[in-house]
Amino acid sequence: MEKTKKKRIWPRVLAIVLAAVVFLVACTAVTFACVWRDEIATVSSFKHIRARNDANKEGSVYSMNVKGGFYFDDFLKNGGASSDSELIDFITGNITRGLVDISIGETDIGCSSFIARAENGDVLFGRNYDFDKTNVCLTMCDPGNGRYKSFSTVDLNYVGISDTDNDVNGLIQKVTCLASPYAPLAGLHEKSVSCGIFMSYQGPGEGAVSTDQQDAARDDITSTTMLRMVLDYAATTDEAVELIKDYNLHDSANTSFHYMIADASGRSAILEWVPAEGVTDGNDTDGAARTLNVIYNDDPMYEELLAGSEFKFQTITNFIITPGYYDGEDQPADEKGEGAQKGLDRYDYINGELKKTGGIIKDERAAMDILRAVGRRKWNGGGGVTVHSAVYNLTKKTVLWVANENFDDPSATWTYDLSTGELVSLADN
Repeated sequence: MEKTKKKRIWPRVLAIVLAAVVFLVACTAVTFACVWRDEIATVSSFKHIRARNDANKEGSVYSMNVKGGFYFDDFLKNGGASSDSELIDFITGNITRGLVDISIGETDIGCSSFIARAENGDVLFGRNYDFDKTNVCLTMCDPGNGRYKSFSTVDLNYVGISDTDNDVNGLIQKVTCLASPYAPLAGLHEKSVSCGIFMSYQGPGEGAVSTDQQDAARDDITSTTMLRMVLDYAATTDEAVELIKDYNLHDSANTSFHYMIADASGRSAILEWVPAEGVTDGNDTDGAARTLNVIYNDDPMYEELLAGSEFKFQTITNFIITPGYYDGEDQPADEKGEGAQKGLDRYDYINGELKKTGGIIKDERAAMDILRAVGRRKWNGGGGVTVHSAVYNLTKKTVLWVANENFDDPSATWTYDLSTGELVSLADN
């Protein structure tokens, strides 16, 4: 009799134990889904939209729709970051939860941008990203919480995916791409502000000295997170400049940068961190001693260039435009724009084209033609590639985007509309 009771009890005990295990697993799954809800949605949206072309030195193109705020509010509330390592610690601690390590790759990039006006009155911001074969991700962010929706292009080398001979594969690499919102190189948001980052080669010889401000009264920010702050919070060019003034800038990737910001009103500005006296004589070697200089597109320095122009256009490439910066410098730019003033030839070409038309160009395609002309494959003998070219229509809040100088290939061209959130390949039209 006793043995019979024990036999009956054990199945019930086993059933209870199994039910408890199932319950715990379900609770764990629910908790995981709740904690990682936005991250799961973001990773699920990650798509490979153009294959790499190894023979032509072209990396892959991906797209990703980022859901949620990716902890950027917390990043700023905690004082930002004063170095790439601090930024990495924040990202791994908050976004990848310590499960995936990331790194920030070094780079040696060119780049060109300008602001002009289309014949129909739309304000356009053109941008080339010159580098070499690399994988990029078109990153659409919808952070909520009063922050703006945005479109940006991210070089995945900046989040540690540096293997360009293989595609982004597997969950771990896709989770790594969750760091992409922290590494925009250019972008546009729903309130029509656009911005871009450009190497400035500050320092003696071929080296670069990073800006590394040390004002204890200000919070800290790195190069690409400064652009993220502009895309998320600044409704105008002037708002962006005022936001940036509150931070110490710490350049990323062991190099130096300057920046361009524009809005739909046609107001634009170039932001440079230079020695307070403005004149370096080639000795800009102390990144902590630099201060912010803002050059708006109505600055008196442009009086001769803009004489007779209907629209106040502005151009940026890779050399410092702050007057007096190169005084006494014994390395003038050569025919390829090398030497102290790298990119001067591209700067002069773009300004020349815009001056011919008084800052007015036909449309987005005309803006893309200017970018095509200074593409890295052909400009002054070639070398490397323009990884992407984009024309941001600040009036309509749309993007025209081309991969790897394939300007005549519909399958390498996309449009994006911030009003509808639609990314469309021209090959589908």
